[in-house]
Amino acid sequence: MYRVFEALDQLVTIVEEARGVPLSASCVVPRGDVLDLLDDVRDALPGEVDDAQDVLDHRDKLIADAEESAAKTIADAQAEADRLVAAARAQASNTVAGANAEAERTVGESTARAESILQRAHADAERAVQAGREQHDSLVERGQREQERLVGAGEAAQERSIADGRAEQARLVSEHEVVRAAHVQSAEIIDSAHAEADRSRSECDGYVDNQLAGLEETLTKTLRTVSRGRTSLRSGSRAEFRD
Repeated sequence: MYRVFEALDQLVTIVEEARGVPLSASCVVPRGDVLDLLDDVRDALPGEVDDAQDVLDHRDKLIADAEESAAKTIADAQAEADRLVAAARAQASNTVAGANAEAERTVGESTARAESILQRAHADAERAVQAGREQHDSLVERGQREQERLVGAGEAAQERSIADGRAEQARLVSEHEVVRAAHVQSAEIIDSAHAEADRSRSECDGYVDNQLAGLEETLTKTLRTVSRGRTSLRSGSRAEFRD
């Protein structure tokens, strides 16, 4: 670009210092020098055009890099979200399995205690019958009352144990909310990745646009200067021909 401006400055100097044609605004310029300078301008311009293409290629590379980075960020966010969901599901599954096992163990223990109480009640009743017929009615009645009381207590204990086990199971099952929270978190990570990609793309476009705008202004000034030089050259050639 320096050579272009230098050649144009020399053209301006030649035109300014050229010998004027009497009674006209025309002047006589050295055709060979002017043509050499115009050749220099013509030879320098393709290099500037190549520079402009380099800027465009650099813009495409920046956009490709930004898109690749955005894709990697989204893939990493999706992988992290999948990992969180899998961990949450595994934790919920283990918790539910533990709650079921605990409930079954509690029910089994309660049933065993109830059966043991019933067996002892039957034994007491049989011993009471064997003690004597004279006390048969009272002992049987007392044994039945004791049996009903013990059975009621066993059933109540069993029901309480079952209710506690079911309540614990329901509480543990509610931890499935962890899975839903993991889905929400993964959605937030993916949205953040998209926003970062959009921001990077916007900054890249702004940078490239500013570079192209500067180059466009420089080329516009150069073309105007070349146009004026050619106009002056054509005017000078016609004046010399008339002489």
